[in-house]
Amino acid sequence: MTPDNISQHSLTPEQAVDRLEQLHAEACRALRDALARFTTSGIAPTPEERSRFCYPELRVDWRPSGTVRFTRRAWAKFQVPGLYATTVTQPAFFRRYLLEQLRPLVAEFDATIEVGVSEQEIPYPFVTEAGDEFIHGDLSVSELAHHFPAALLASVGDEVADGTWTFEAGQPRPLALFDAIRVDFSLLRLTHYTGTDWRTIQPWILFTNYQRYVDQFLAWAMEELRKPNGPYCELVLPGSTVVRRGDATADVTAAVSAAPWPRFQMPAYSIRRSDDRGGITICNIGVGPSNAKNVTDHLAVLRPHCWLMIGHCGGLRQSQTIGDYVLAHAYMRRDRILDDLVPPEVPVPALAEVQMALQEAAARVTGERGDALKRRLRTGTVVSYDDRNWELRWSQERQRISNGRAIAVDMESATLATQGYRLRVPYGTLLCVSDKPLHGEIKLPGAATRFYQRAVGEHLQIGLEAIDLLRSELASLHSRKLRSFDEPPFR
Repeated sequence: MTPDNISQHSLTPEQAVDRLEQLHAEACRALRDALARFTTSGIAPTPEERSRFCYPELRVDWRPSGTVRFTRRAWAKFQVPGLYATTVTQPAFFRRYLLEQLRPLVAEFDATIEVGVSEQEIPYPFVTEAGDEFIHGDLSVSELAHHFPAALLASVGDEVADGTWTFEAGQPRPLALFDAIRVDFSLLRLTHYTGTDWRTIQPWILFTNYQRYVDQFLAWAMEELRKPNGPYCELVLPGSTVVRRGDATADVTAAVSAAPWPRFQMPAYSIRRSDDRGGITICNIGVGPSNAKNVTDHLAVLRPHCWLMIGHCGGLRQSQTIGDYVLAHAYMRRDRILDDLVPPEVPVPALAEVQMALQEAAARVTGERGDALKRRLRTGTVVSYDDRNWELRWSQERQRISNGRAIAVDMESATLATQGYRLRVPYGTLLCVSDKPLHGEIKLPGAATRFYQRAVGEHLQIGLEAIDLLRSELASLHSRKLRSFDEPPFR
């Protein structure tokens, strides 16, 4: 951000976000207009025109004098005095989030805010709409990239989130975990993978590895929409079809049945609320740690409140029964996919707030407490593999599983928890035992069908109830457990 582009006076948080919205809209409009002109007339943008294709930048300066106010809040706080900055995209969508971060920094720390135009160009694919990619006739992608900013992977990274950024004297510290280009990079991929507009994804996220959970979620969602005074107002389906409270039951059923979810790798369904407390998105990530890492890399830029894994696992103890629950309090990471980013020796802690919510939700839904609940819900270590046929290596894995006291095995939970830890998104895991591979109770078709009919609906209800409990605990949910000693101010 050059001196000419910096606001001359400190802005209020509201003024700052207004200015971000204005600058972002102007930059996107200038880029779209230049693209349209080039595709019709071949006239490329001049250097002066291209200088308008840049993200807005938000700067927050903190120069304390006197006693520094103490806060237990884990976010919207400074670690050290100085200047902090980040580029911003889609400020209208992120308005509430931005204000939540900025207001305490001004009110409690007396920080000053400036907004201007950055030097980070907006890649041209990030301002196009579906079906309007400006690729016409003989015009090639390489030709567009010659005249317009392109999404170069060298400029997209997670250095701040991974703690690998380097402070340089005279340069601002990072204000947020993700800059504008990293956010835009993920927003487009969310639409690609989930089949829904990223704007419809909700801040409370359920992950599952079976379509049956989605079916139960849809049955619950349609029932919620039939309630005339219920908190939920609309359901967004893959393909971006929306059904609303008050729609005819037959129309809702037809829309749900027609949703083209098989076209998408990790289809998502979102039920939105009519208040500001945040709805719920369920995403079927399928099987394996690669999908789990992929979708959470992108969802994290939306800064969700929490993601929970509700899926199936293999029970590893004789005392377990098919249909029992496993509440993960530790993870044995045999998924390997994040070992370079979060070395295996780094502990991934269970979050007390999430653990308590899941256990209380299980008690409410099952109607069981005390010893009766303990017989059905066991707390322990979950081991996650990247090899679905890990049983074929039992002689090599037996000692490790025994040493880790693992009580269940799956392929996604450790990845989702580690990503939550890495990307500062609260996480939790409640699995349902669907087979016992070490004790001869394998998942055969007949037994599996009976298990699914009995267990899936109850399991989903526990996840939904846990989210209801967590909604009232946001202050403690976004705790210091996930924050390092040199965190950026924004959550």
